[in-house]
Amino acid sequence: MRLTHYTDYSLRVLIYLSLQQDRLSSIREIADAYEISESHLMKVVQALGQFGYVATLRGRGGGLKLAKPPSEINLGEVVRNTEDDLALVECFSSASECKIAGPCRLTHVLRKALEAFLQVLDEYTVADLLRPKSSSLKASLGLIAAS
Repeated sequence: MRLTHYTDYSLRVLIYLSLQQDRLSSIREIADAYEISESHLMKVVQALGQFGYVATLRGRGGGLKLAKPPSEINLGEVVRNTEDDLALVECFSSASECKIAGPCRLTHVLRKALEAFLQVLDEYTVADLLRPKSSSLKASLGLIAAS
């Protein structure tokens, strides 16, 4: 299984904003820090706002910040909200055309694997991603000088 860029960028935005809780950030800053497209991040940030993870302040002096503490942002929930399709194989769909979908055990095994994957993510929050190396993360993103 591979997460989409959309989910990857969503998690990166949440990490960045968690590291910058003492001030507002901009989409441009985040895009520059990760060397990714601003236009992609605009869509991501808009959705993160709709999900209640990010607050946006408009106007002069505006920017982005977390809408709640990193310890309250569950990774499993973020992945479920940002991934459009968690169907690992065609047979997960009710419109599957697989000839062996009924008697095949693969669907069952892969469904259990997906549940286990999400269950592990459910055990962690964005705050867990910052420990114990938040200063190293900040340095990697150019937020502080590397030590």
